[in-house]
Amino acid sequence: MTRPIGLSRHSFKRSWQLHLFFIIPLAYLLIFHYYPMLGLQIAFKNYTSTGGIWGSAWIGFHHFRTFFKSYQFQRVVTNTLRISLYNLAVSFLLPILFALFLNVVRNKRTKAFVQTISYMPHFISVIVLVGILFQVFSPVSGLYGYFFRLLGGRGYPTDLFARPGTFLHMFVWSGVWQNLGFSSIIYVAALSTVDPGLHEAAEIDGASRLARVFHIDLPSILPTASIILILSFGRVMSIGFEKIYLLQNSLNLTQSEVIPTYIYKVGLNSASNFSYGTAVGMFNSIINCALLILVNKVASRLSKGAGSLW
Repeated sequence: MTRPIGLSRHSFKRSWQLHLFFIIPLAYLLIFHYYPMLGLQIAFKNYTSTGGIWGSAWIGFHHFRTFFKSYQFQRVVTNTLRISLYNLAVSFLLPILFALFLNVVRNKRTKAFVQTISYMPHFISVIVLVGILFQVFSPVSGLYGYFFRLLGGRGYPTDLFARPGTFLHMFVWSGVWQNLGFSSIIYVAALSTVDPGLHEAAEIDGASRLARVFHIDLPSILPTASIILILSFGRVMSIGFEKIYLLQNSLNLTQSEVIPTYIYKVGLNSASNFSYGTAVGMFNSIINCALLILVNKVASRLSKGAGSLW
């Protein structure tokens, strides 16, 4: 059997200088991503600062059992899944629809203007975004309170940040506003590779623009969408920590407490119980990995390997 040219010894000797560059990212992965994984053993230990990672006593699955029996377990897991699945359903579908919309626009200036405007919010930091939300939806000095009084309301409207039911929608839809345009880039790029001859042939056969979207454009981006969906399921339990923590308060905590904020508060901030926090984080990662493998397997069977990672 002939060895592939890219893996041959002759090819390696001829371009050995280029292969040396591979050492840099490999060393980065080993030092900053794989070596720290040795510290995961403290999830099975009673970690103390004096004993360190290697000198602390083993206690097995004690921290995992403590988390499973905790009254917070059901709430934080339920909140994490609720926010993540809602966010996934919205943030996965809307960029596809937006990319299809942009692909229909024929005026290049209009298309470029819409793309630029939609990309800009992505580069706003989370801190600034939360500050904008507080300014806009403030019942006293924000636009929300101003329009309430402009329309005849008396006093001040209900504080949306104090209502647990509004936290979920505010978190998800502010993220949509921030990332919609940027998330659609990959779909716009996939649509740009569609052969124009397919549209011309379909147009000659009498297909409408909507029919061409469903039968030409949409199938062309399905493999890309499938890969992104699989990767998104691998991050279901790792919903963003920063924005949730900044939007949290004592009044909406029943709906906003998720696993990442729970780890920070219980495992790191208050009790400094690093072993317990590591155990909860490991549980979180195991669920993400299991969902990634499961969704990839389902996608592989449905698409016969065309829309899966492996």
